[in-house]
Amino acid sequence: MQKNVLIAGGSGLVGKRLSELLSEKGYTVAWLSRRANKSGRFPAYRWDLESGFIEEEAIKNADFVINLAGTPIADKPWTARRKQEIIESRTKSIRLLNQYFEKVKFPKVYCSATAIGIYGDRGDELIDETTPPGTKGFLPESCIAWEKAYQEVNSPDLRSVALRVGIVLSEKGGALEKIAMPFNFFVAGWLGSGKQWYSWIHIDDMCQMFIHAIENDQVKGIYNAVAPNPVTNKNLVRTIKKVLRKPAIMAPVPEFALRATMGEMADMVLDSSKISSRKIEETGFNFQFPELEGALEDLLR
Repeated sequence: MQKNVLIAGGSGLVGKRLSELLSEKGYTVAWLSRRANKSGRFPAYRWDLESGFIEEEAIKNADFVINLAGTPIADKPWTARRKQEIIESRTKSIRLLNQYFEKVKFPKVYCSATAIGIYGDRGDELIDETTPPGTKGFLPESCIAWEKAYQEVNSPDLRSVALRVGIVLSEKGGALEKIAMPFNFFVAGWLGSGKQWYSWIHIDDMCQMFIHAIENDQVKGIYNAVAPNPVTNKNLVRTIKKVLRKPAIMAPVPEFALRATMGEMADMVLDSSKISSRKIEETGFNFQFPELEGALEDLLR
């Protein structure tokens, strides 16, 4: 079996780790990048969303394509222009890939990241893949557009998969680094009521799920990419404190303060998403880190 994987967004947090794990399993990994670099550890082919260009060799060589591309959602305030950038970085990347699939060739498997933000704020409701999208806020709006573009990638012999990614926990950046940072100053706090559910996943389980998706023919369609045991925001912070074994004064950060400083972006930390991983588990996927404490012990100790 040919084992050439092309990753769009390979230089990001998940993409780098996924590339390492694929390489360890014997896959040949290449990236799509703004700048070509054929001599890198993972050769990079050039693509340009604005001009609608991809080096055709990248598509010709690819047996599997994994699309992680997208402007970071938490780096800058959600101005109207930034919102447009966030949506277009996701939808344009998919449509450009699809254009070149139709022009050059379709891979055996196309696997795209999307996000659990599609569900919006759902309180204590247990959510699965049959739950309809949320109706309020930018997170559902952007994810609905993202998945609409994903649904456009069609070919009779193509197997396509979309993984709705949860809060990815990594020791090298992302949400965990920001949540744990206050402990360096001996303070920490839950956000708002702290009762909102966070559906998280260890970065290695996230990457292994992408590998599982390309290797198993029964994996088709949309899956939640979250660990089996979501936790409340308050319990997340308490578990980080337990694992770090650092003294810290614990206090809530009021919702009004978060709204005042973050604006609409506060939805990212205040929305509640209690999400089921049963569907992906039923395909035979096994989590290395199903419990939060074990995941944090691996990442923070």
